[in-house]
Amino acid sequence: MFTGIDEVDWASLRHAYGSAEDVPGLLRGLASTDPAERAGALDGMYGAVHHQGIVYDSTLACVPFLLALAACEEVADRGELVELLVSIGQGHAPEAAVEGGDGCGPAGAAVRAGAELFATLVGDRDSGVRRAAAEALVRFLDQPARVLGLLRQRITVERDDRVLLALTEGLGLFVRRHPAHACDALDTLLTLGTPPYDPGLRLAALGQLAGCAPHLLPADLVPTVVELLGERSEQRRSGRSTPPEEGTSDPDSLAGRLRRLRPSDEEGALLLRTLHTALGGRVSDRIALLEGQLTSTDPADRCNAVWMAAGLFREWRADYTVPVALIGEQLGAGARPLAGAAVSDRLCDAAVSVLGELFHLAAPAADHLHALVTAHPDLWVHRWERRAPTLGGALKSLARSGDPRATPVLAQVLAQPVVPDDLGRVIVHLGRSAAPLAPALRHRLGQMPLDSPETYDRAVPLLAALTALADREAVPEVLRLVRGVADGVRLRHRIVESAVRALDVFGGGTEGVVPVLRGLLESECAGVAAGALWSVEGDASAVLPVLVRELAGADAHRRRAAAEVLARLGSSARDAVPGLARMVEAGCVWERAVGAGALWRVTGEVDGVLPVLRSAWGERPGVRGVVAACLVDMGAAGAPLHDLVEAELAAPRRHLARSGGYGGQDVLEDERLLAVCREVSAG
Repeated sequence: MFTGIDEVDWASLRHAYGSAEDVPGLLRGLASTDPAERAGALDGMYGAVHHQGIVYDSTLACVPFLLALAACEEVADRGELVELLVSIGQGHAPEAAVEGGDGCGPAGAAVRAGAELFATLVGDRDSGVRRAAAEALVRFLDQPARVLGLLRQRITVERDDRVLLALTEGLGLFVRRHPAHACDALDTLLTLGTPPYDPGLRLAALGQLAGCAPHLLPADLVPTVVELLGERSEQRRSGRSTPPEEGTSDPDSLAGRLRRLRPSDEEGALLLRTLHTALGGRVSDRIALLEGQLTSTDPADRCNAVWMAAGLFREWRADYTVPVALIGEQLGAGARPLAGAAVSDRLCDAAVSVLGELFHLAAPAADHLHALVTAHPDLWVHRWERRAPTLGGALKSLARSGDPRATPVLAQVLAQPVVPDDLGRVIVHLGRSAAPLAPALRHRLGQMPLDSPETYDRAVPLLAALTALADREAVPEVLRLVRGVADGVRLRHRIVESAVRALDVFGGGTEGVVPVLRGLLESECAGVAAGALWSVEGDASAVLPVLVRELAGADAHRRRAAAEVLARLGSSARDAVPGLARMVEAGCVWERAVGAGALWRVTGEVDGVLPVLRSAWGERPGVRGVVAACLVDMGAAGAPLHDLVEAELAAPRRHLARSGGYGGQDVLEDERLLAVCREVSAG
């Protein structure tokens, strides 16, 4: 297995953490008879040699030895080694974003050179090896007819349900990779999707058909899937299906911990995730499918449905009233706590987590959230072992939905000795219904230490809440913060900037504000201070020179802040036109959009502005909110760009939807954009 390993100059090769001289030890550890040593070696392979899917020169050097290990029947956990080889074969170089994901490039070539092994392993005595080899065979053996024959032959003799699922997934992958050879593979998938095959296998076949040949799906797809899901759940309860793999005996390794964090019915989660992903924009079908899943008698099915719903909500626009209400029902009307490892607890955790990212769209579930919050005061605050407490998920979700019933509960939380740092950021979503909290918020801000490393984390959320409430009575506490926060405090300038923005919203009429703001006109937050001074005094001559200077500075954040204030000055800011014109030519799309909007508000001229705004809209979806807000102010003058707004309102996909990741506020930002677009359209 390790012939030639000592002839490799490992010290000259690299992995994620430098020299690869430790790699021979990791490779030998993969062959150990000690489970803990094998697990540690596998951690090292994924953590350093193949870190985050990257293929280093040391990774390529490992491939022949990994192939030899996978071929040796005396080695344990060979299925995991085949999975590692598949991942390496699809990996990318350190300097590349992706390699193509289909085995192209040197990593794919290295694995493909040994792909004959996978033709053997697909019939291995170890079911874990057979399961992993199915994908490897399709991806790396460049003999389509032979690969299809091996898959179909194996299906006829395989008795392990999990391996049959992997073979079914392999058929779907085969169709996508080799469309010229797809006919026989599709015939096999159609056969697997019908009785007498196991309901789980039939679900897998339907999921693969949805991804590679949707025209072959049955017309009654949703009822069929829901019925199969019920049959599969009944088999699981009665013990007639293959039990899930347990991770309780795994060593305390990264791989073992990840296994223990998997869903209670990981196979079911994969089946439904495959189907939902393949259905893509067929949103009405997906909603109907979710409703069927969420009304299942099996809590594991409902838990999987909640997580499937999260992906749908994040990516597509639709009326989600019914599925959100059904997710609310999973909270059990507050009958059980959100803790422990039971499926019911996982279900509650999942429901709370998903509802928390919906903000006002979670309103159909608000009654259930309120019931849970009311029944479990112990869950109002989540206390962590090594970091500051945060609001409990159910209370946070209720407040983010805008439900005023959260206000009295938050008042009780505010009265506790230690207040969660994120409380202020949650209050902003309650609007004026949170006004009764203002005195307590002011008191907390007034007691804030001015020289603590935690001042930023504690003060800025409180300032956000008081700003949202436009609480002018908080001026003394805000001024105390601006005057007194100590030099050297972490993110001091951000604290002061947040405080100044609060003073901007509060406006004039309060003694002591003007001198403080004037004193900040030479600071890092000069532009923001000028904006607040304009709100208090309304004297353009006092702030315009500062803003023009900020536009000429090197800091893009400060230039944008100055442009936002100049837009408010309007025609009084004509001295800033040259600086704004430079912003319109900037490389940063955000700077161009903000500069163009300010230039229009100052000059009233649209000819040079509208093309910039149109370009920004298409270049960076995240900037569309800025452009749409400008179009609201433009009124009829912005009509040449209204086609963008109408197209956005008609688009079924959320503007921030992206593959490979998401932000916790993507849904909120998209809903805000739609609201502004509707305002443009109505105007």
